This record gives sequence, C-alpha cells and structure tokens, in this order.
Amino acid sequence: MDLEGGTRVNSVKKESWKTILTLAYQSLGVVYGDLSISPLYVFRSTFAEDIRHTDTNEEIYGVLSLVFWTFTLVPLVKYVFIVLKADDNGEGGTFALYSLLCRHARVCSLPNCQLADEELSEYKKDSYGVAPKRGFASRLKSMLEKHKVLQRILLVLALIGTCMVIGDGVLTPAISVFSAVSGIELSMSKEHHTYVEVPAACIILIGLFALQHYGTHRVGFLFAPIVMAWLFCISAIGIYNIFHWNPHVYQALSPYYVFKFLSKTQRGGWMALGGILLCITGSEAMFADLGHFSQLSIKIAFTSVVYPSLVLAYMGQAAYLSRHHNIEHEYHFGFYISVPKKLRWPVLVIAILAAVVGSQAIITGTFSIIKQCSALSCFPRVKVVHTSSKIHGQIYIPEINWLLMILCLAVTIGFRDTKHLGNASGLAVITVMLVTTCLMSLVIVLCWHQNVLLALGFVFIFGTIEALFFSASLIKFLQGAWVPIALALVFLIFMYVWHYGTLKKYEFDVQNKVSIDWLLGLGASIGIVRVRGIGLIHTELVSGIPAIFSHFVTNLPAFHQVLVFLCIKHVPVPHVRPEERFLVGRVGPRDFRLYRCIVRYGYRDVHKDDMEFENDLVHSIAEFIRTGSTGLNSSNDEIEKDDKMAVVGTCSTHSILMSEDDVELAGTSSELKEIKSPKVIKQKKRVRFLVPESPKIDTGAMEELEEVMEAKEAGVAYIIGQSYMRAKPGSSILKKLVINFVYEFLRRNSRGPSFVLGVPHASSLEVGMMCHV
Repeated sequence: MDLEGGTRVNSVKKESWKTILTLAYQSLGVVYGDLSISPLYVFRSTFAEDIRHTDTNEEIYGVLSLVFWTFTLVPLVKYVFIVLKADDNGEGGTFALYSLLCRHARVCSLPNCQLADEELSEYKKDSYGVAPKRGFASRLKSMLEKHKVLQRILLVLALIGTCMVIGDGVLTPAISVFSAVSGIELSMSKEHHTYVEVPAACIILIGLFALQHYGTHRVGFLFAPIVMAWLFCISAIGIYNIFHWNPHVYQALSPYYVFKFLSKTQRGGWMALGGILLCITGSEAMFADLGHFSQLSIKIAFTSVVYPSLVLAYMGQAAYLSRHHNIEHEYHFGFYISVPKKLRWPVLVIAILAAVVGSQAIITGTFSIIKQCSALSCFPRVKVVHTSSKIHGQIYIPEINWLLMILCLAVTIGFRDTKHLGNASGLAVITVMLVTTCLMSLVIVLCWHQNVLLALGFVFIFGTIEALFFSASLIKFLQGAWVPIALALVFLIFMYVWHYGTLKKYEFDVQNKVSIDWLLGLGASIGIVRVRGIGLIHTELVSGIPAIFSHFVTNLPAFHQVLVFLCIKHVPVPHVRPEERFLVGRVGPRDFRLYRCIVRYGYRDVHKDDMEFENDLVHSIAEFIRTGSTGLNSSNDEIEKDDKMAVVGTCSTHSILMSEDDVELAGTSSELKEIKSPKVIKQKKRVRFLVPESPKIDTGAMEELEEVMEAKEAGVAYIIGQSYMRAKPGSSILKKLVINFVYEFLRRNSRGPSFVLGVPHASSLEVGMMCHV
C-alpha cells in the first residue's frame, strides 16, 4: 500500500546519481555524526545496572539482540521507510509535522493568518489528494477545528518535542565527548584517570562552543571524512573481534534471545532498556535535517554505510565480551577495551573527532529548531546569524550557544560518569521519538488520508516499543533522568508564556484598531502637513488601522508623504516564493498615499538586510500601482477597499526595474522611459523606476509612481510600537504572574523585529503603548 496516498506532484528536478551520491556522502558528517558514536557508551550504560555481573553469554547475547532489533525497527523501518515521507515541502522535524497538521486541519496557532495565505504555492504543493468528506478523518478534522483545547494540546505536544530537542542539545555533547575521552582510563591508574577525563572533556566542550560563530561551513568539509573514518574503524574492529573471539555471535540476532533475556533478568533487564535505547540517539536527525539533503541520499547513506557499520561494531563488542565477561574490571564493558591495544590511541583520537562532529550536528539542529519556534511565535526573538551565504541552514544564535555551553559544562561536572549522562540523554531522545510517533499518526489520517487502522497500527507498533524505553528511562528519575525533564519544563513554560502573551497582544491590537470609516472621515487632505519621505509603521495587524496611527494623528501635526502600514509575518510553510512575498493594497482613496504591505516569510526563510528590504518594499508598491493602473489586477475596481490586496513579488520578479548608485542598466529597451530622481549630495543607493510607456497607464498612476520614488529618495523612517503588557485589574494571580512578570521579562530581554536591527537610530522611532489584557 502506498503510504502517501494519491498522486503527489514532485516539482524538484530529477537529480543525477552523481549528485545523489555526493549528497549521501556529505550527509554522513551532518546527519549521522550523533548516531555513529553511540557504540562508545551503549554497552557500558546497559551493563551498569543489575545485569552487570554475568556468568554466561545469555545476557550479552540478549543485549546484542535488543540493540539489533531496536536499531532495525526504529531508525530503519520507522524513520527511513515511513517518517521521511512526511516532509513539509522538503523540510523535516517536529515543527514540519506540526506545520502539515496546521494546514490540513486549520489549527494554526499564528494569530494573523489569512485566507490569502492558503493560495501560496508551497501551501498547496503538499496536497496528497482530495480529502474525504466523510469518515473518521473528516470527523477528526472537524473536532480539531472546533475545540480550542485540542489545538492547545497539539501545540503543547509539539513544544514538548522541541524542548526535548533543546535538552538533547545540552546532553548529547556532554555524553559524546565524555565517552570519547574515557579511553584515557586504560592508560592511567584508577586514582588519576577521573581527574583527567572531566577537565579534558570540559576543555573540548568549551572549544566546541567557542568555535560555533565561525559556522559549520568553515570546517564542514572535514566532517564527512571523519565520520567515514570512524565508521570504517569500528566496523573493521568489529569484524576482527567477531572472527577472532566468537564467530557464532551472529546467532544473537535472533529475537529468541530478546525474550530469553527479558524473562531471565526481569526487572534488571527492563531497567537496562534505558541504556539500550542510546543506540538510536541521533535517529531524529535523519528527519530534522531533511531540508539539507534529499530523501534518497539519506536512505542510501544509512542503508549502505551507517547501518551495516554499526551492526558490525555492536556484534564485535558482543563477541569480545562473550569471551571476557569474567574479567573483574570496573570498565570492562566499555568500548575501548574491545579495541586491540596497539590501536587504542589512534582510535581514541578518531573517536574524539567523531564526538565533536556528532555534537556539532545536534548543536546546529538546536539552533535551527529554535529559529523555527521563534518564527512561529513560540520562542522569544533572538539574534540569528547566518554563517554561510550558500547553505541556508547553517546559522548561529549567540545567546543560545552560550546557554547551551553553560548547561553542558554543568551536567558534565555534576555527573562525571556516562551512567547518569546516559539516563538523562536517553529520556530526552525517547520523548522526542514519542512525540514524532503521535504527530505522525495524525499526519497519516489527516494529510495522507489513509485508513485509521494504518495509523493505529503505526502507533501500536512503534508507540509500544518507545513506551517501554520511556518507562525504563523514567524509572531512573533520580539517577539523572530528572535533568531533561527539568530543562524541558523551564523551556516549555517560557515558550508557552511567550506564545500566550503574543496572542493576547494581538487580540488587544484587534480590539483597539481604528476603522477605515474614521480615516475616510478626515477628508482627502487628512488635515495634516505631509513631509517628504516614506514612513513604515510596523504592525501585527493584517487589516484595519493600528491604534498607533491614531496616536500620531492626535498628537503629531505631520507625517510622511507616503505612509505604509507594514506587517511582517510568518506563515506555516518552510519557504515563500519571491513572486508571492508581498501582499499590497491601498488604505483609503488614492490621494491619501496610504498603503498596506504584508510581507510573508516561511519559518525557514532568510530575512534580507534593511537596504534590500527597502528596495523590495518600494518596488512592490510601485508594481501594485502600475498593475492597478493597467487593469492587470483582478480586483482593480474595488482596490481602494481595505480588504482588497494584490500579490506582488520582489524586485527581481516584475517589470519595474531598479538601478543603484547612478549605474545605467545594460540592455535597457528603448521603449522604457526613465523618471529622473532629484539630485542629492549624500552618496547613497537610489531607486529609479523604469515604467513602460503605455497609454494604459494613466496620468494619476504616473504621478503616484513619481511621488513614491521621490519619497524613497528622501529617506525611509521606521516607526515601531513598543507594547507594555499588563493584566487587567481583577485578573487572577496566575495571569498577573504570567503577563506582568514572566512575559514582560522575556519581552524586555528579547530582540526587536529582525528587519529593523540594522536600521540607524536616526531612522527609527519607538512609540510606547500600554496594553491591558
């Protein structure tokens, strides 16, 4: 049965095998770094519990069988064959699943959604066929759309998964680096090796986080070779151990040993599941990093290189332990003791490098998911630095980087062993997988339009496996598992409070907006002096006039000759095409020179700098004026109404051209007429419009275009409202605590709107408003 259902049109060009294999090779360093280093700590963490002392090979065979089947069912069957297909226009991760559900069930948590957003190409491109009008899927969709409580539960579920990913970004570097440097223990006395391991791990971690601002692309070319060398190394050692110590270890791959192990060890075996699940840490990265690679390249890399290498590594460790399980050594279940003595130091170096690569991948993934949360109003605004001009996903968030470093050092110094770190990391990993399973079951029904029995089967098979691992991890709450729960709880509170406050603020803006009738009552001249330039009034509203404008009209006797109500918002799709970026319309009659411009970004889109943004904005208004004049807009006759807007692209997508710094455009047609701009003394980028000389463009439109151009040359001013939130008198103590203290603390310490970060102070004006919610 085709899980995707229906016929899905793939707009991506077919890739050559050379490109696919190149991407598969590159994915080794980005996607599989975390998954590849799990042999460092799986057996050691597993045998740290009640099954540590063993007299036979049954326990070792049972653990190997559990590792093999867990590694086969979860990363291979669940992620490679099923979850990878649930991409959001090529993007993956927890918020990609949530975004799919938001669009198909209309449960978007963003407050300023519009019907026009549903006309976006990316919004409609992921159609999996016609949704059934009857049946369970239709009833489930209606139930989600009607009940706000269910929508909040869905949002909280997505936020829990996100918070656990952030917790994994703290714990994975700690356990990876600490396990890698644990090889030092074999060359030092027992009294001294612990004092060396912790400082060595801390130094490596500090260096890792300190280098984040340089970006992955500076050293990324080394990632794939390092992981490739590591996989080759552990697979070769595994083959050597199999043939040298126990060629019959392959028998442990039978599921019979799983049941035999659990029936013999009982509670001890159940608790050991917390260590076994560490073999699948990093599996979520296959889905989360889908946007940087193709599905086929990720599948090829896993099935041909990663999967066989790790299976051989685990089998080799089990083969060695099956002949040395009676050795009385505190760390004899560790990875390095199964490595031949002559190779231990070279393997230690490669292991440390591989641990750094694996840590780098989860840190970058944490940056990426926080950016998505911020774009969807679920995380306070933070500074996002794009470290590569070619690769979109490589970003750096300074505040989050140093916070992760402090927390990572704290858990490393606090625990000082892989047992507690493994318990903490395991719970974070399995919680993310449980959230993915829950969201995926809804995607199967609501997005893929498959039978509900298929979704129930998916939940039953993988949910049961993950629930067993989750219970085994949760029972170790006091042995380290409390750390990801505490971290997730703190981040969840902050994220939900920020989202709640954002919604309340938008509701206040909607309730206090000024009607269009009030504006029309001011008369054609508005009775106020108009000064040269363009004024951009930033607002979250997509309709109506914000209250900040009435404050200007009431208290200031002048404003700019061209006024734009600017709304920059994110929509629940990964990317918005340049030709669909802007929605432009007039506010009031043409003589008022008031416009509304809604700029739409996807949750993975990159914002342009202020100069590019200004040029695109002015060009979108100019193109709107031109198309409105020539009758190209379908709603031309009613364009002066506030609810009629036109979709306009960026300056590279339409016929009005631009030249900068007085450089003439090469190859300009003789049919174009240039409107000259006034001379200015200060050297700056100047926008000049080339308007087609056509009788369809009336005189009024030409005058309007010229006035917009002159206003742009005079300068652009950004007017930003600063809203101070306060709970209404009589509100509950909890609401006052949430709004007056927590939300206001987050607002004061978060970044401003991204498009004004580079604007000079002389060009920006902040206006404070008190909002009682």
